[in-house]
Amino acid sequence: MESKAKMFGHPIHQTLVGIPLGLLGGAAIFDAVALFTGDPTMGAVAYRMVAGGIIGSLVAAPFGLMDLMAIPPRTRAARIGFMHGIGNMVLLALFIASWVLRPGPPEPAGVLALVLSYLGVALVLFMGWLGGEPVSRLGVGVSEGAHLDASSPLEETREMKPRS
Repeated sequence: MESKAKMFGHPIHQTLVGIPLGLLGGAAIFDAVALFTGDPTMGAVAYRMVAGGIIGSLVAAPFGLMDLMAIPPRTRAARIGFMHGIGNMVLLALFIASWVLRPGPPEPAGVLALVLSYLGVALVLFMGWLGGEPVSRLGVGVSEGAHLDASSPLEETREMKPRS
């Protein structure tokens, strides 16, 4: 099943999700460095990365919803996609709460903000895996003519047929 929201032949949701995954996961690493070194610069970087991850999530979400709405109901892909969407709303709420609880640079994040952030990272890892399940195993968002020698989506003249 092809994605309903594509840019240059590639699914937009699958393209965008790497941004919040990297920013939110990276924020947890910078928080840990700030915690162990006491370096306020690392905490300031984490603060901004959480904000960027939240924004990136909000940008990616509508495209995921568009793809979810195109999946036939009562299928395994629809159930997984629904769980993925709900889980992502929960993790987004965790990160928003973590960001709101942070006093902002140069002050370090408090314990509750860090706990929420690390819970969010654990959920991000699971939701990333769960979101990959419909793509990798069920073919959601994959071009109908996909194969090892398919043409580039930017080439409009070639058909996407396997070579003989």
